[in-house]
Amino acid sequence: MSDGTTLYQLLAWTSPGYPTGAFSYSHGLEWAVECGDVRDVDDLVEYIDTVLRHGGGWIDAVLFAHAWRSADDDDAFDEIAELAAAMRGTAETALESRQQGQAFLQVTRRAWPHARLDAFAERRRGQPLSHAAVMALACAAHGIALAPALHAYLHAFAANLVSAGVRLVPLGQTDGQIATAQLAAVVADVAARAPNCELDELGSAAPRLDLFSMQHETQYTRLFRS
Repeated sequence: MSDGTTLYQLLAWTSPGYPTGAFSYSHGLEWAVECGDVRDVDDLVEYIDTVLRHGGGWIDAVLFAHAWRSADDDDAFDEIAELAAAMRGTAETALESRQQGQAFLQVTRRAWPHARLDAFAERRRGQPLSHAAVMALACAAHGIALAPALHAYLHAFAANLVSAGVRLVPLGQTDGQIATAQLAAVVADVAARAPNCELDELGSAAPRLDLFSMQHETQYTRLFRS
């Protein structure tokens, strides 16, 4: 597959215009803003840095790499997919990952069809899905290398939270771009380290983020679903 085709697919699949529903979720950020922990662009960068290095972003990155590598083995891939669907600290972030995974699979099967995606959908019919695992499968099936695929996934993860922060704090568009630029090194670092993490070593260390997510579930006024 040519580099141009690969780049086009990754840009399409991680675009805000791809109907995965990413715009509907804040990963607990809405409560962090409500309680005053995130008040400016520096706070926002720190929040997303923590998500990527120690929270759900790190979990997704490691499982993405393992899912991509096991895409040719149905049993091995299904085991990773099941773990990815379950490995969330709260009901809110589980909903976030599963609904985005379902939307990604549904749309990609129609717009970018592949027999491996169809077979996976049949095997996992009615089962919870993970966005990271489903996108990893799509990338592997379409011949997209792990390194750019994982980098693109993490960039989209971070960009979605930056967009949420711009609306919630609120921040200006320039501050949003400053945050995106400052997170570039974080995304690159996580994308480089995650493929070397064994599943037995996988875990998160961001309990405050989980607490933010739990508080969001009963937050009086909400713009986001998580």
